[in-house]
Amino acid sequence: MTGQNAAAHERVLRYSLVIPVYNEEAMLPLLLHRIVKLLDQLDGSAEAIFVDDGSHDTGSIFLRGAVRIDSRLRLIELSRNFGHQIAITAGMNAARGEAVVVMDADLQDPPEVVLELIAKWKEGFDVVYARRILRQGETLFKRATANLYYRVLSAMTTVPIPRDVGDFRLVSRQALDAFKSMPESDRFVRGMFAWIGFRQAEVLFERPPRMAGETKYPLWKMVKLAIHGMLSFSEKPLRMALWAGLTICFLAISFGIYAVIFKLLGGAMVDGWASTVVLVSFLSGINLFMTGVVGLYVGGIHAEVKRRPLYIVAHDTGRQTEVAATGTQTGHRNVAS
Repeated sequence: MTGQNAAAHERVLRYSLVIPVYNEEAMLPLLLHRIVKLLDQLDGSAEAIFVDDGSHDTGSIFLRGAVRIDSRLRLIELSRNFGHQIAITAGMNAARGEAVVVMDADLQDPPEVVLELIAKWKEGFDVVYARRILRQGETLFKRATANLYYRVLSAMTTVPIPRDVGDFRLVSRQALDAFKSMPESDRFVRGMFAWIGFRQAEVLFERPPRMAGETKYPLWKMVKLAIHGMLSFSEKPLRMALWAGLTICFLAISFGIYAVIFKLLGGAMVDGWASTVVLVSFLSGINLFMTGVVGLYVGGIHAEVKRRPLYIVAHDTGRQTEVAATGTQTGHRNVAS
């Protein structure tokens, strides 16, 4: 089979569902029931790809059994925990559908909303994202920090990223191919889909409470994701560092002028104290702040130039043909499975 024929053979489905999974064994029976029900409702051939992101529970055992029963299911098990954004990427790289839907395994992304996403896609949109209009079962602190997260992200990035939108979305094959051409390893998926453009639309939904297990995005992970988004899609932190450094310089010089005038007017002051404070404030303020910000960018560059694969697949269950096992964006390499 030639390369072109093989590619055509692989892309024969109408829909693909990509579901990253990490320690969700309590949710999997109900999740699988609703996913299978959704697959039965779709108007074309479909697959559901579960990506186990190095879970430590027994969820992968349950999913392996389900995959052997239903040929529409597929399980990709990564060799370790690579992170939510990488797990999404692994699933999307493997997806064969003309329309690909990404959703979480905790059922806070209701599978039934997928039908509304598909309806928008049929209207001609390439990216259809689900916007939360209500967060049921979340504390006031959680809602407040989430709102702050989206506000800061919107203010700091140069790419308009929709507020109250996670990774629950449908993308067309054209949009997915554009996404797959982006080689960065420090991935912020929702920002990447905002950056590629194309015709985009939204579907509103009410986010239900988590039925079991614990959230995989606590506050510190939200902060980390926001920083990734800001560094990946904006130079504003560098500009802020510049202006902060200039402000510290101005304050230090102002204090130095004040100290000189105070001394000339006869004020009591320890000799050398004012100049020492001014110099230390001036130099330390600039160096510490700008070194920290630039260090984040340099760290990102360091991660990119190593050119390591995004992920490694340990087992791929449910696919009829053997495929490459590493998540490079330009190709795949086989590893033992």
